[in-house]
Amino acid sequence: MAAERGTAAETLVGQVVLPGDLLLLPAHYDEDAEGERLRLSAGAAPQGRLLCGPGLRRSGAGLLVTKCGLLRHRPAGGGAFWVDSQQKRYVPVKGDHVIGIVTAKVGDVFRLDVGGSEPASLSYLAFEGATKRNRPNVQVGDLIYGQFLVANKDMEPEMVCIDSSGKSSGMGIIGQDGFLFKVSLGLIRKLLAPKCEIIQELSQLYPFELVLGMNGRIWVKAKTVQQTLIIVNILEACEYMTAEQRKQALAKLSGN
Repeated sequence: MAAERGTAAETLVGQVVLPGDLLLLPAHYDEDAEGERLRLSAGAAPQGRLLCGPGLRRSGAGLLVTKCGLLRHRPAGGGAFWVDSQQKRYVPVKGDHVIGIVTAKVGDVFRLDVGGSEPASLSYLAFEGATKRNRPNVQVGDLIYGQFLVANKDMEPEMVCIDSSGKSSGMGIIGQDGFLFKVSLGLIRKLLAPKCEIIQELSQLYPFELVLGMNGRIWVKAKTVQQTLIIVNILEACEYMTAEQRKQALAKLSGN
């Protein structure tokens, strides 16, 4: 009976969905069915697995909406559906790269504030090249860029600063200099999109270092404090600016 009340997921892409809505998936999306959007493109690997992103939960043969927002769909890689919402509170998700603040050290484990409902844990061995004798120099108040290894509602979030091959891949302790600030989760997803116009335009204004966390935190560092604050103000304001307004603001700054 639930399937009869559902709506085809592909027909709602780009539209507002509400908690409790049931989205029906194409039949046998993970099997060999030509013409379905959830299949991989021609020339790619023959099999792909559907990913259920934030705001959705699997329910039988469909997806149950748990957050209000716009339904998004990415057909590549087997397909992915998620809800794009203006949620302010971050909920840890396995694999997310976030910026955490070290709040305490308990034995061999660091406690990090990641903006969620509870702190995350980080072992001193979860750094590249770390051993019992060669421990990382982590102090309370340091900023850590890492990813979640464990994140679910029944267990404490656990972070690591190494990938599957044991390499840091850019993760670890963030420099003491720079400026840390918080933006909405929607803006973070926009900035992390491939070939983001905002980042490309800012890179032509000043040279700077930038670290983006999926938990809504951004760390930025430019050559001077003034340039750093200018970039911070632009990033905070670009969420409410059109592309034309943003270009006019950047043109005015570059003219100075």
